[in-house]
Amino acid sequence: MSDAINHPLNRKLRMALVGGAGAAFIGRVHATAAQLDSRAELVAGALSSNPEKSRAAAPSFGIAEDRAYGSIRELIDAELALPADQRIDFVSIATPNFTHFEIAKASLEAGFNVMCDKPMTTSVEDAEELVRIVEETGAVFALTHNYTGYPMIRQARGMIASGELGDIQAVRCNYIQGWMCGMKPDPNPPRGAWKTDPAKAGSGSLGDVGTHAYNLACYVTGLAAMEVSANMRSYQPGGVLDDYGHATIAFGEQQMGTITFSQISHGRMNDLTLEVDGTKASLLWRQEQPNELTVRKTGQATQIYERHPSAAYINDLGRAACRIAGGHPEGFFEAFANIYNSAFDDMILRATGGTRVNTKLYPDVRDGATGVRFVDACQASSRERGAWKSL
Repeated sequence: MSDAINHPLNRKLRMALVGGAGAAFIGRVHATAAQLDSRAELVAGALSSNPEKSRAAAPSFGIAEDRAYGSIRELIDAELALPADQRIDFVSIATPNFTHFEIAKASLEAGFNVMCDKPMTTSVEDAEELVRIVEETGAVFALTHNYTGYPMIRQARGMIASGELGDIQAVRCNYIQGWMCGMKPDPNPPRGAWKTDPAKAGSGSLGDVGTHAYNLACYVTGLAAMEVSANMRSYQPGGVLDDYGHATIAFGEQQMGTITFSQISHGRMNDLTLEVDGTKASLLWRQEQPNELTVRKTGQATQIYERHPSAAYINDLGRAACRIAGGHPEGFFEAFANIYNSAFDDMILRATGGTRVNTKLYPDVRDGATGVRFVDACQASSRERGAWKSL
């Protein structure tokens, strides 16, 4: 990776994974992404809330028996008991939403860096508490909004920051899925059933995919939301959490944004789409075709920027996020790994007394708190039929 700093630790960072056992999807993604560039190794884990399942799953992740733990508390206590040159450097959290806060809080207070899945917490109060702890400890905290790691998203961010689109006027970001179509109450729910439980998820499609869209819109444009008006619905029989919704966002006096999130649109898989309108040009990016960025200017032919690190039109941000030559698709795992790589640079600098360099490149604890406030404001707005709420 061209954005990776020299490795003054002269070793791989040591990782602990929380979650990921059984049929869980995202835990495997974290394990793969963290180790993709050989800058970290998975050495410990508490892979399930069930201690027996946790230990049984450890061999499939390459975790030795003596570091296969039955709980996060056991993991932290045992790792702190090890010599400093053997214990973990960071904890990756790949568990249901309602568990994020306690795991992150315990890990940070033990002195470990944290990589956390989104949304960061299920309440604004918990999110603000994590911000406070990170500020007090100086720990690195990254939120795995992995779509910010795609090379052409980094390219778009660089183009907007350099003024190539002119003044930003509007941004539209939609995340459309269809996996909930035809769902019926199930006495033996499948993997991910906690996502439909208000006590465990905190929100429905808004927190699951809407937060990705919101984060991506802010990340690429650099805009900060001021107010939001939202309307959400649950179309599933007996549904109590949103599975479809819209949010209109006021970024300032002039810039507007819209977010649409759905998990009940037939045939849609992971259709995350970003559009940005500026006074000089507009751009379009789709997650299902991540290696292309469409750029339009009135009166000119539409341009398709391809992920091609040696091309003259690729800027430094886009080039640094690439691993292989143009024409070879890079996708989900690589984008996820880019979040890890940027955080790794800061973990190394923290350990060696250096100055942080990447805190604006990857989503951090403050971005996590912003996302939780967005969810809270959208829910409050929807309860009042779209009333504007301050962010």
